[in-house]
This record gives sequence, structure tokens and C-alpha cells, in this order.
Amino acid sequence: MGRGLFGILGPSMIGPSSSHTAGAVRIGRMCRSVARGDIAAATFFLHGSFAQTYKGHGTDRALVGGLLGMNTDDERIINSLELAKKENMKIQFLPTNLGNYHPNTVRAEMVNKNGDTCNLIASSIGGGEIQIISVNGFPANISGIYDALIIRHMDKVGMISKIAALFEKNKLNIVSLYNNRESKGKIAITIIEIDGDVPEYLADLVSKIDGILSISVVNKI
Repeated sequence: MGRGLFGILGPSMIGPSSSHTAGAVRIGRMCRSVARGDIAAATFFLHGSFAQTYKGHGTDRALVGGLLGMNTDDERIINSLELAKKENMKIQFLPTNLGNYHPNTVRAEMVNKNGDTCNLIASSIGGGEIQIISVNGFPANISGIYDALIIRHMDKVGMISKIAALFEKNKLNIVSLYNNRESKGKIAITIIEIDGDVPEYLADLVSKIDGILSISVVNKI
């Protein structure tokens, strides 16, 4: 029996479109990573062409496949909505206008099984590549090509230099560092991408710096 639009296009992708399916799977996997735990519920606000063609191009199944930890070539993507239902994962898709974003953009709002909430805005920019442009309301720039740490901390003098010093001490090469804050002296976010894998002990070391609020390790996808 043929798979229709969800046939295998190549050795590393299932679906009719690298942007609408492969990229969407990678966004879903990033959502899973940012949520820091098994997801109980997720609402996807679909923008632009995502909103117009998400059912026909399988973007809905691709996003949920990523939430379930599937790779872009996983044949179970075809049945991801049914698999999510079996796991009691509540999923919604809401077409909307997010504003001046790439046409293949989604805002994902998630609740994990511990009751923690998080959100991100991501775009599928072509060829299966993605860009995370917001995490929990803070502007971001994460490609998913590298392992990354998302660090919430108080906006204090010397905070970034203390964090960077730990990376240098542990011989970890920083590929990119992005920082933003709510306002002076309030909560800030620092996102660091590195070469190689994030060591298991690194988050614990960073957490001991005074003023650190939370750390999420986002593995490359």
C-alpha cells in the first residue's frame, strides 16, 4: 500500500517537504528538549504556510513525531498522532498570525508531566534546517546543529564572564553566545552553543554560580 504524501523522499526524511515535514520534526524534537521532561500537553500555533498546509503536508504529524523523540526518517511519524493519543498526550493545532516571521513558523506551548510550562517560537528555514528564535519569551538564536545550554539567571555584573570561565576551564569551545534580559537587574537568559557534547557534570557546575535560576541542556538534533 502506498503512503501518499507521506512516502519516503530520501534516505533521511519521511514526508513531502523538507521544510514542512523534516524541519517540523526537528522543531518537535527541540520542543521535547526545551520542555525538560515527558510532555503531557502541547499547543502549536501555526503561522503562514504552516497554517495553510499543515494537514496536507503532514506538518502536524511531523511536529508530534518530534515531540515523541522520532528522527526525520522514522516511519512511525505517519502514526504519530495516534501514538501521542495512546500516551495521553493532549495536542492542539491552531492556525494563527504570529506577525512578521518566516512563513514556516510555529509557536509551541507545552506542559510536561511535572506540570512545568515552557514555550518557544521556531521557523523551518529550508532544507530541513531550523532556527529557534524565542524560548520562554526571550529572544534566542539556536540552530539545533550544536549542543546548547539555556541558562536563566539574575542580571548581575560579571555573570557571563563567570559562566564562560567554566567553559574555558573544562576545555569546551563556545560556538555562539547570546544574552538578553527582561530589564536591568531582573531575569536574564544566556544561550551558549558549543562544539561537541555537553558533559553531564557541566549543568551542575554552572548551577553553583550565585544567581543562576535554571539550566536546560538542548542536545543537537
